[in-house]
Amino acid sequence: MKEQTSIVLVHGAFADGSGWEGVHAILTKKGYNVAVVGNPNTGLADDVAAVKRVLDRTNGPIVLVGHSYGGAIITEAGNHDKVVALVYVCAFVPDEGEALITLIQSGPPAPNAGILPPEDGFCWYDRTKFHSGFCADLSEDKAEFMCDSQVPVAASVFGETIKSPAWKSKPSWYVVGTEDQTIPPDGQRFMASRAKAKITEVKGSHVAFISQPQAIAVVIENAVLGVSAKAVKA
Repeated sequence: MKEQTSIVLVHGAFADGSGWEGVHAILTKKGYNVAVVGNPNTGLADDVAAVKRVLDRTNGPIVLVGHSYGGAIITEAGNHDKVVALVYVCAFVPDEGEALITLIQSGPPAPNAGILPPEDGFCWYDRTKFHSGFCADLSEDKAEFMCDSQVPVAASVFGETIKSPAWKSKPSWYVVGTEDQTIPPDGQRFMASRAKAKITEVKGSHVAFISQPQAIAVVIENAVLGVSAKAVKA
């Protein structure tokens, strides 16, 4: 009997795993085994290690999903033997030897992006820009709570590089948030096209996975079905 594909969800900077609750609910109700990583955002190596611990204890094969900075994490962690596909949601997709700061500076900055300079080695998202730049399609109350509970990210992650991008050897899917004010949509399209990802565009903010969990769940399920069909043909 063929082993069922599992799904592992990875959050990005200034957030935690609870943002995946809507997507998790949809997919688990469909019978999928879904795990959410609580990566510490203390450095790329730490965050990759956190993902690998979850992958090790999750029954494979696995579709690995990353949001924002989580895209960089899954690009490295996705080399795990159990991972069969990658799904990027408004995420960075770095190439070998490429740092996030290079991607950020490669095009015009998003006007409402609010990543602040480091404090004690960590970056926070500007409170005055949090709603407009990070989650404009959520309510003010929700945005305020997310801002108050944000998880800062180690400034070092912006200069660290990827050694072996998993998307070069594994199929990938990408959700572009067309209203994203943190990672410009054109930058998302460039990274997705470079990775030869199957692209879906959603009219949503940087946290489209929170505001439109159904649309994101559909893309994740398409990835599961895509690799499952490929396995059957093989």
